[in-house]
Amino acid sequence: MNFFNNHLGEFAALLTAFFWTVTSLSFESASHKIGSVAVNILRLIIGLAFLSIFTLIRRGFILPLDASLENWMWLSLSGLVGFVFGDLFLFKSYTMIGSRFSMLIMTLVPPVTAFFSFIILGERLTLFHYLGMTLTFSGIAMAIFSRAAKGEKLSLKLSPKGILYAFGGAVGQALGLVLSKFGMKNYDPFAATQIRIIAGIFGYTLLITILSRWGIVRNATHNKSGMMLTSLGAFFGPFLGVSFSLIAIKYTEAGIASTIMALVPVFIILPAVVLFKQKVTFPEILGAIVSVGGVALFFL
Repeated sequence: MNFFNNHLGEFAALLTAFFWTVTSLSFESASHKIGSVAVNILRLIIGLAFLSIFTLIRRGFILPLDASLENWMWLSLSGLVGFVFGDLFLFKSYTMIGSRFSMLIMTLVPPVTAFFSFIILGERLTLFHYLGMTLTFSGIAMAIFSRAAKGEKLSLKLSPKGILYAFGGAVGQALGLVLSKFGMKNYDPFAATQIRIIAGIFGYTLLITILSRWGIVRNATHNKSGMMLTSLGAFFGPFLGVSFSLIAIKYTEAGIASTIMALVPVFIILPAVVLFKQKVTFPEILGAIVSVGGVALFFL
């Protein structure tokens, strides 16, 4: 029990990676059915509904009305940076260089998070932690690059704009995590997620209004399979995934948490084989082993 309590943040990050794996598969399928714009705002609305019911039962508050002004300010900024800025850039990169190459570039989130954590929070990692980050990062890159590249050179085939959009997504996710930790402090992680999601919904509402895309969102709500997939993704993403990511950064360094949470591309290999009948290569298996070994160092 002491071991679990001493590594609560690391275990929460592992669960987050699992939740986000389910979310990635769900949202990818949903986006093909109802479009990414609709998925982006609907997942937040549905996620807020799940969270509100949960916090009403758990805390007696359907909304985070007990949060301080400081909580609201920094967590709202975190939601805008992570959900709106980061996700918009990430989804744009999907259309230009594909999700697999985008995921490869998103493995930059841990070092970027560690950088922002040092600047904003003053967090410092040990050499042992950096070794774990390096191993995990190397394993993830090995697994994704072997799946995505198929002998092609990254620098010759990809759009520079697509790479920049994916990097923007990585920066948005990393900065969003650090701002969450800064704004949450000792506040409840699930209620903190509510604040982030409310800010995200506000941001997307403004954006969709400007772009006149409400017709697309309205049509999406009539697609049963698309809504089921979006609801499944919202349950494991904005509800469980984002909440557990805040638990992770609350109880461990943000750089360590983001490194463990970056295991999603490795975790997704098995369902890709089972559900989509994709072949697994030896470098992918080796990359998975190296990544898990790097994560194990955080528990020593």
